[in-house]
Amino acid sequence: MSKKQKVALAATGMAGASLVAWKAYFPWIGDDIKTIRALSKALKMSKKNIMEGRSALKMLEENVARFPKKTYIIFEDRHFSYEYVDAMANRVANLAMTWGLPLHTPVAMMMENEPAFLWTFFGLRKAGLSAVFINFHLKGNPLVHSLKVSEAPVLIIGQGDEHLQSLQEIMSELPDMKKYAIGSQQADLPPEFIAMDEVLLRTLPVPLSPACRGEQSLLDPVCYIYTSGTTGLPKPAVINQAKAISASAFWHIFDFNENDIAYAVTPLYHSASFLISVYNTLDQGATVVLRRKFSARHYWEDVRKHKVTVIQYIGELCRYLLRVPKSDLDGVHNVRVAFGNGLRVDIWEEFKNRFKIPRIVEFFGATEGTGVFTNITNTVGAIGRMSPLMRATIYRDVNFQIHFLKFDNSAEKPVRDKNGLCIPIKPGEVGLVISSVNEQLYTGFYKGPKEMSEKKFVRDVFKKGDRFFSFGDLVYLDKDYNIYFRDRIGDTFRWKSENVSTSEVANVISRIPFIRDVNVYGVTIPGEDGRAGMAAIMLKHEDNQITDDKLRKIYSVCQKELPVYARPLFIRFMSEFIITQTMKNRKVELVEEGYDLQKVDDPIYFYDSKNKTYSPLTRTNYEGVLSSKL
Repeated sequence: MSKKQKVALAATGMAGASLVAWKAYFPWIGDDIKTIRALSKALKMSKKNIMEGRSALKMLEENVARFPKKTYIIFEDRHFSYEYVDAMANRVANLAMTWGLPLHTPVAMMMENEPAFLWTFFGLRKAGLSAVFINFHLKGNPLVHSLKVSEAPVLIIGQGDEHLQSLQEIMSELPDMKKYAIGSQQADLPPEFIAMDEVLLRTLPVPLSPACRGEQSLLDPVCYIYTSGTTGLPKPAVINQAKAISASAFWHIFDFNENDIAYAVTPLYHSASFLISVYNTLDQGATVVLRRKFSARHYWEDVRKHKVTVIQYIGELCRYLLRVPKSDLDGVHNVRVAFGNGLRVDIWEEFKNRFKIPRIVEFFGATEGTGVFTNITNTVGAIGRMSPLMRATIYRDVNFQIHFLKFDNSAEKPVRDKNGLCIPIKPGEVGLVISSVNEQLYTGFYKGPKEMSEKKFVRDVFKKGDRFFSFGDLVYLDKDYNIYFRDRIGDTFRWKSENVSTSEVANVISRIPFIRDVNVYGVTIPGEDGRAGMAAIMLKHEDNQITDDKLRKIYSVCQKELPVYARPLFIRFMSEFIITQTMKNRKVELVEEGYDLQKVDDPIYFYDSKNKTYSPLTRTNYEGVLSSKL
């Protein structure tokens, strides 16, 4: 019997062999069973919620009926009950009705993590309107861009003079937009703004008739969440009712329940915090702790004070926590699960062991995407798994597909066979992540011209005329069907006719003890094809002097652990990186500046094979280095 036949037999439940026997044939089957059981719970509840049309408002109303006085939000040591949040949402809804806007009109919200963010969102939904979450860090042209593409006739800003100032600087660009400010008195505001708190005090907290929301549909836009902008200006992703409801059952994978307390410190204007933390606490009637902005110094203090049981991380958050000096209290907390995405393999075990985290659940997805996968098994560095057994059972049952395609990095498109169709990868290979699209629920990935969404499709994948969503990410599938993130398309570059993975190079360099963080990217060299490697490096605060020993150590590690074509030809020392608000390192500016000494004030060094070190790149040797045999 072939391996494929055995897997198929196991998948259909017809095999009579014991689990021990199956593990002998398939050592990965235990992880499959754990994953299938966990995902089955979440998918079952997600399907139930969708069938019942269990929207955020419906969940909120259920919780108000079940336990009105229970704490829903903890913020700056104040407790806000489900009943109170609902009453405030009713005030917002009644105010919104006075605007006379058509159903599903977008209303922009530019707010930090504060309770008003949630009751403003609920209030807009009660009035049948959609919310547009604006990054409150934006200023100038990027802020104008985000507000204009939202097409929102009304803007609500949260507390903070800096937000008011950011808007005043671009006021002439938004002459027709009605503007409300929370946390300010009318006398202190510019004439273009209305003090929302004062208006809400004069507005009754009576609930609106559900008829005000119109006939509800799974295709209705609930909110628009902007992509993080690692490669350019952010785009507003459409979150329709079906997608939002689906997200609300995600934490069933680790039995999240009404007694849990979640900690949300990442911005609510991003999907990781809003669609996951907010919707899942609503689903169970649990409690969420909000902090206005992330603070590494106060993080565990908050977790202990509020008896948090589930923490959510993104990007480099865990690395920032590890930079805080060690304390005897590091492992003293009630946390049972750390859930998130972007935990790098080089700090995974250090984070888990230092802070005594019982379980890390890493997931992979995209704000505008059509699917996710999750690492249920505590496998270090993995973002999930996808085996033949899983494809034949759980994914077949929900009529959903995720595939990994062979990819040509130089052409930046999938490899195709003689018939023009795509080729799936095998274990041990790297491929592009794609997922199927439910055409009945598809309303576009982005708000805006249709062409923006069309660019996310890969067509003619397995048959002519089919189409799949492309995540734009490359992953590695190991022999046990664990999935590991490799790179964004465009981050993998080609040098000396070889593909170079920026994340693999970064993982090697970041293990050097005196290095705090590293960001790897490709730069062009005059007269050379492809892009050469360059690494921006931050040294640890307590050891931040650039010395000959450190330069030789970096050279030695690269020389010993990286193939010739993957060794960075240039390194740049920086005090801080530019990061997105999802705590991902931006590369756009680094790539544009490259090793140009007229653009860069930071010290830059080049790979000096003659002296076996990285040597300073100066205006004197610049031309000679570039013209040498690199």
